[in-house]
Amino acid sequence: MSLTRDEVLSVLDTVALPDGGTLVTRDLVRALVVEDGAVRFVIEAESPEAAKTLAPVRQAAEAAVAAMAGVQRVSVALTAHGPAAKPKGPAPSLKIGRHPTEQPGKQPIAGVKHIIAVGSGKGGVGKSTVASNLAVALARHGQRVGLLDADIYGPSQPRMMGVAKRPASPDGKMIIPLQAHGVTMISIGLMLKEDEAVIWRGPMLMGALQQLLTQVEWGALDVLIVDMPPGTGDIQLTLCSKFDVRGAIVVSTPQDVALLDARKALRAFQTLKTPILGLVENMSTFICPKCGHEEHIFGEGGVRSEAEKQGLQFLGELPLSVEVRLAGDGGVPVAATDSPVAAAYERMAARLIEVL
Repeated sequence: MSLTRDEVLSVLDTVALPDGGTLVTRDLVRALVVEDGAVRFVIEAESPEAAKTLAPVRQAAEAAVAAMAGVQRVSVALTAHGPAAKPKGPAPSLKIGRHPTEQPGKQPIAGVKHIIAVGSGKGGVGKSTVASNLAVALARHGQRVGLLDADIYGPSQPRMMGVAKRPASPDGKMIIPLQAHGVTMISIGLMLKEDEAVIWRGPMLMGALQQLLTQVEWGALDVLIVDMPPGTGDIQLTLCSKFDVRGAIVVSTPQDVALLDARKALRAFQTLKTPILGLVENMSTFICPKCGHEEHIFGEGGVRSEAEKQGLQFLGELPLSVEVRLAGDGGVPVAATDSPVAAAYERMAARLIEVL
């Protein structure tokens, strides 16, 4: 009889925390994967300070799961949300979504070495998943990384990065970003209710992007990853024409229909004189977790072939994985874990660092 998630959770429910409760009752277990005798999960502390006190708990959890019948290997990661800076004085009056202000030439962002846009020709190809995992993978390579969720209509990074606190703005002018998995991040989704729709025309979108770039205290960053909306619209135009963007990464799945739209995204960035740093093939292959059969559901090698045809860097293939989806839904990108799936993002980050 194979091991189940519920059985592992039952054991983790016996691991007590120093300040009361258990790992399960306090909802600190994330990205739990049980597969072929291997168990992987993340313990997500509420703050870096809390994480320091949980090192013995991590060891106890690892030992408890390792003692279970049928468990051959255990991998436990301990991460923490960064606390938002406490606002001083009255509530912030900063309002996001104004018309853009005029500025001469392309504007750099103070303290940021490289701005990298992650875009796609169409939705549904996993662009936001790639952006969050790439940001975390870069941070694990020692880079100082920021992540800006510029998908104004469909912000998903707060859920994927496991962040829910509203950013502070002590003076009503500058925004204090949040920290998660070693990444400094901000999203319009952190300033709205989860089910609240953004109904803005182009000028307000452009102004919101301008504010999120220039009115956030990013600090010193090696790389700022900008998760773009799908397609070629106002956000792409504003970012690439108004700011000093180092380059763009285009994400696509291998099938012909997705590649048609990916070519449009490439053409748009090239028209805006933004260098293409590389192409990423997402959902490249699916390996059945039960029998190990590999299937190229969306076709094989389409993005790699397109990169070779256009003389562009191919940054890598990423699998279609239930684990990636579960990790993102749980607020811990798979790149923040020791999962074998994370290795693909580690390789992509290493290739990107080489071309910067």
